[in-house]
Amino acid sequence: MIGGFILITIREAQPDDAGQIAPLIGLIFDEMQLEELEDVPEPDLEQVITMAYRTRSYLSGDATTVVAEADGQVVGVAFGYPGENEERVDEVLRRLSDKSAAFNAPFEAESETDGGEWYLDSIAVSPDYQGHGIGKRLLAALPAYANRDREQVMGLIVDFDNPDAMALYQRVGFEVVGTRMVGDHQYYHMQRPVRKVVAA
Repeated sequence: MIGGFILITIREAQPDDAGQIAPLIGLIFDEMQLEELEDVPEPDLEQVITMAYRTRSYLSGDATTVVAEADGQVVGVAFGYPGENEERVDEVLRRLSDKSAAFNAPFEAESETDGGEWYLDSIAVSPDYQGHGIGKRLLAALPAYANRDREQVMGLIVDFDNPDAMALYQRVGFEVVGTRMVGDHQYYHMQRPVRKVVAA
């Protein structure tokens, strides 16, 4: 931090970042209150998430993971993919959880996208770094990856009970296009067009 300002670098994640990404993604799982994860100890869940974010599928294959780095550590993460890749992406957690003795059964993620969009599956910022525009910086970086994947629309879901996140998404151009149930929570499905990046 310099003079009260935090220097933030937005970049694609590397396998070595996985251990710092896992607790941030864990925050999202906590908020979702998924019944199938209630009995899984937090360290075991974090271990499975860490392994997932070391796979090629999560980093640069079926999906893209982008991190915000400040003070030499990962303080924010965004994870997304073309909706058509959802099944392959979900298979990673299913396979890794199946190998963990902490899970009574493999983790079967519910579908969150119908395809036809670059789906922002997860975005999280460390509680210690919230209020510094990191979420907005991550969101601003994502259209380039949607462009790279030849998608024309970005989509996400946001919990009915999270008006602050919804307001942020609306400020950067997302609009409600429907609703969706995941677990026992109801979510707004939001989308925004991806503007083409034209090379100079």
